[in-house]
Amino acid sequence: MDCYTNIAIDGPAGAGKSTVARMVAKKLGFLYIDTGAMYRAVTLKALRDGIDLKEQDILGRLAATTTVILKSDGSKPRVFLNGEDVTDEIRSQAVSNSVSHVAIVPAVRERLVEMQRAMARGGGVVMEGRDIGTVVLPDAPVKIFLTASSRERAKRRREELAVKGTLIDPLQMEKEINERDHIDTSRDTGPLVPAADAQIIDSSSLTVEQVVELIVARVSAGEET
Repeated sequence: MDCYTNIAIDGPAGAGKSTVARMVAKKLGFLYIDTGAMYRAVTLKALRDGIDLKEQDILGRLAATTTVILKSDGSKPRVFLNGEDVTDEIRSQAVSNSVSHVAIVPAVRERLVEMQRAMARGGGVVMEGRDIGTVVLPDAPVKIFLTASSRERAKRRREELAVKGTLIDPLQMEKEINERDHIDTSRDTGPLVPAADAQIIDSSSLTVEQVVELIVARVSAGEET
């Protein structure tokens, strides 16, 4: 595989982007970058500091003075917020319910996009998020938009939380998923939309392995042309 290739994977919450991107990166020997984790880290910092999430100027200043670093320990990526490992804490329901409000802030996005582009400059990256193919890496040769029905995404999210001991009503979870979709797709800066040249994959009835194979096949096809 061409080590200079970058792979952009976008899609809504619960579509399985993180799992798929990790597996694709491992299969190709690429670096996996979870941009959503970076927004979650800034959100966690804002919640800890008691910041009103409607105060966009304050959130922008917070992002400007916050450092988020992604590292791999050989098993899964670790997320460090100002030097503190917050890998597990950023997956809390409180952060999940708030991250879209932080991610709509232009100054927050500008700060993190700058960091994300720097990480991908050398190529060989699988980066996933919501505006990777449209904003962060518009020149990426492989762009994927991974989606699934809101019901299926809510089911996956509930199962993920159940493993951690948190049980949520199915209807409530689907409502939260739909609300987050609305925020992500209607924001002014970096809205969630497929890139014009993205391959759209609906994973509602596909296994993770099947999705991974589709993406790897897309990379291989690109190298053969």
